[in-house]
Amino acid sequence: MPFGYAGKVLWVDLEYGRIRVEEPSENWYRMYLGGMGAVAYYLLRELEAGVDPLGPENILVMATGVITGAPFSGSGRNAVGGKSPLTGGFGESDVGGYWGAELKHAGFDAIIFKGASEEPVWLWVEDGKAELRDASSLWGLEVGECQDRMRSEVGEPQAKTAIIGPGGERLVRFASVINDLNHVAGRCGLGAVMGSKRLKGVAVRGHNPPKVADPERLRELARLVNSRIPTEARSLHEYGTGAAMDAYMETGNLPTRNFRDGGFKEVIEIDAIAVKNRFRVGMETCYACGVRCKKVVELKEPYIVEARYGGPEYETLAALGSDCGVSDLAAICKANELCQRYGLDTISTGATIAFAMECYENNIISKEDTGGIDLRFGNADAMVKMVEMIGRREGIGDLLAEGVKRASERLGSGAEAYAIHVKGLEVPMHEPRLKKGLGLGYAVCPMGADHCANFHDTFMTPENYMRVRPLGILEEVPVDSLGGEKVRLYKRWTEMRVVANSLSICQFPPWRFSEYVDLVQAVTGWDISMLELAEAAERILTLARLFNIREGLTSADDWLPERFFQPQTSGPLSKRAMEPGELRRAIELYYGMMGWDRDGIPLPETLQRLGIGWAEVHLPLKGTERLIV
Repeated sequence: MPFGYAGKVLWVDLEYGRIRVEEPSENWYRMYLGGMGAVAYYLLRELEAGVDPLGPENILVMATGVITGAPFSGSGRNAVGGKSPLTGGFGESDVGGYWGAELKHAGFDAIIFKGASEEPVWLWVEDGKAELRDASSLWGLEVGECQDRMRSEVGEPQAKTAIIGPGGERLVRFASVINDLNHVAGRCGLGAVMGSKRLKGVAVRGHNPPKVADPERLRELARLVNSRIPTEARSLHEYGTGAAMDAYMETGNLPTRNFRDGGFKEVIEIDAIAVKNRFRVGMETCYACGVRCKKVVELKEPYIVEARYGGPEYETLAALGSDCGVSDLAAICKANELCQRYGLDTISTGATIAFAMECYENNIISKEDTGGIDLRFGNADAMVKMVEMIGRREGIGDLLAEGVKRASERLGSGAEAYAIHVKGLEVPMHEPRLKKGLGLGYAVCPMGADHCANFHDTFMTPENYMRVRPLGILEEVPVDSLGGEKVRLYKRWTEMRVVANSLSICQFPPWRFSEYVDLVQAVTGWDISMLELAEAAERILTLARLFNIREGLTSADDWLPERFFQPQTSGPLSKRAMEPGELRRAIELYYGMMGWDRDGIPLPETLQRLGIGWAEVHLPLKGTERLIV
């Protein structure tokens, strides 16, 4: 009997209404860990090359990690994956809340959906059983009302839910999957994949958490990390994310007006401290977590904002705030709530509206196009209205629902210069002109621009360098470097981020990387090591790389928007930008460190070293023979 994980994967064929259970081997769990690792494995193994991300041939993976649902801070997460409607490549997003732990307690480690239903359906999972139910009466509902009805139908008020809103139903390419109303798998458009399958939601209830191998050791570890929270996670506990936005502005790290400008003087009107002082009514948490970092806001005027949809985190405050030039905190809170209701990624939503605002100010989009809306930077009412129009695909919202890459291509007239994305995924609210290692990460990440499976140069304090010493990083690296020592640091750090996204551990509780080993050993009983975890991350990234190559992405897609090779128009970064030659050298060095060739194609010997020789059939062909470099 396994410890920590259930040993069962649920397969749901939506076309034929069939459900079956797969029982992977222990070695499979140990090699891929779950979460992001499971997504990488199944996407490469199960999908034919070239499938339409919004077609029935795509799959949707919802996967926990091998230690999800055990009683410690940060263990409530799960991954959602599929071929991304935004990038046409590897799509994976991570989400907290209670749903992941509940699925594990219900007896399953993952659910994989294939095919598409003719009529709307939802899945009910309870203590080892699963059934598809009619969702005709739920289709069209916003997320909150949908959860209410699903719980009422099964008579289980404690059921945990993963739901799409009208945005996912209408195939908005950056639609999200919402756990428990306010925890979001936002990136890569996986809510649209769910909508294309006519799958409205998944509700789960479980009463049987898997046993852990060493309960006393796990309790000791849980107490240890909780003892650090008052000092090492105090700001997150008191404010959630976004308390340091004034410092971000002072260093140039606060995206302003579509990453164009530097300095947003109204920053203290929209940060997490302002949220607490004006609109916050509480703080919530995820399964078993002592950090308690989730804001809850409620407004009665000038907008009505329901508390059950949570509150805006940093990415939202910046994307719908400074990046759009908006300083109206009430409007930002309302726009955040609308994104939760409709099921939209706040990062891509804000970035797309900022793109449209710059196009409007440069006469590429007209007032006639917007239906009379004055879509200039700083217009809070226009920003809120755009969220609604995108969620409903109304008017110009129908174009913007395609994301900045496709919208800019359709608009033409130079709009591509204002489309800030990597591989089609809109850039999160962190500045690569300041953080060059982050810029490298945006470029090479298999999902496109991602800030969570990434490295933040300015985060590397002496205390955090102690975290990477077990990874062989013994000396500090200058913040503004992008030389070999930074590339090596980036690789080591992000491998641990991939490990966390596969084990499904949140990055906010103050765990040390070396304690990931302790956690896995205590939960599973495996004699695992730091080397084995780091190698698992390489394996997962290499599988994701192979998937992207097979889908037509090349090293040319590992690049940044032209805007980042130019300084900001003002402020601390007005004389600083990414340097193309430096970035290209860093990318090629990273490829080499990963065991890939100069074009970013994994070498056959790398696949053998990582124990994934089976994936060699996915290497690109050269002439009539498989490419051997």
